[in-house]
Amino acid sequence: MSKIKRGVSLYSFQEELFLGQMNVEDCIAFAASIGATGIELLPEQNMPSFPNVTDAEVAWWQETVAKHGCELTCYDMFLDTKRRKDRLMSDDEQVESIRRDLELCNRLGIRNMRILVFVRPDILAHCVPYAEELDVHMGVEVHAPWHLEHAWILRTIDTADQLGTRHLGILPDMGIFMKHYPPAFRARFERKGARPEVTQFIVDQHEQKIMSEYTIYEVAVKMQGNKAEVAMAETLRHAPYANPKRLKEYAPYFRHIQAKFYEMNADATDPSIAYDEVIPVLAAAGWEGTLSSEYEGNRWIQDVMPVDSREQVRRQHAMFERLIGEQA
Repeated sequence: MSKIKRGVSLYSFQEELFLGQMNVEDCIAFAASIGATGIELLPEQNMPSFPNVTDAEVAWWQETVAKHGCELTCYDMFLDTKRRKDRLMSDDEQVESIRRDLELCNRLGIRNMRILVFVRPDILAHCVPYAEELDVHMGVEVHAPWHLEHAWILRTIDTADQLGTRHLGILPDMGIFMKHYPPAFRARFERKGARPEVTQFIVDQHEQKIMSEYTIYEVAVKMQGNKAEVAMAETLRHAPYANPKRLKEYAPYFRHIQAKFYEMNADATDPSIAYDEVIPVLAAAGWEGTLSSEYEGNRWIQDVMPVDSREQVRRQHAMFERLIGEQA
């Protein structure tokens, strides 16, 4: 029986939250209604008093998720290295900022913290003693165009191994497993003036996994592509298809997954990201963490139709329930 759990990042509901159509508790209640009981939060977006969060607000979060039968599973940190106009954050300031986040993470009862991919491994090494003391796993987000075997990601894993710590590792974003080019991307670029024959060429190049720079050159130079066509070709830099089988090797280093998706079909299948390959690998590895929905399709359709994040997330979890059930 697979021990993979299901959850939702509140980032998925950014459209409705911004427009005032949902509040945070609405998001939590909806997640609970579809069995996605792990809640991933973004304190800068979801906690108005951040970073000066009171004990009363912490208690509200804990009581609210408990009321709906949920739990807080991940804390998404940010590092404002450009906070000052005259200089970047010093190394000591970066460590102190991360320590602040670790402490709030611990106060909330969360044991996983998403670390932005640009945070240097040596900075995180200085944070490990705090993470161990507070029992929070720092997972560096493996986000496209990076991948599991990118040198930068491997540096973080090497650092964790050298320190012998279980409180530093990675946190994969499923956008690295984009097997097919998202139809929503193509449709948006065509609405912006890209010719169908050019968009089909780009889709075909992605399907064949041609190096992105070759496709960009073909579109920009040989095909004299317009602005929308060149922009579509350039998205290929961030549309990799890594080998899902490698997840098994790296499973000991992550406890949480950001289940990125851009759209779901009406039959609860993902037209782009290879979840049908990913989930069997996770199950075979005995992985016990949370698949946390991260819907990012709003920005690709909001020019032409209302965004319904709830329906999109519901469909993704119908797919997860089916795929996880098949591993029993």
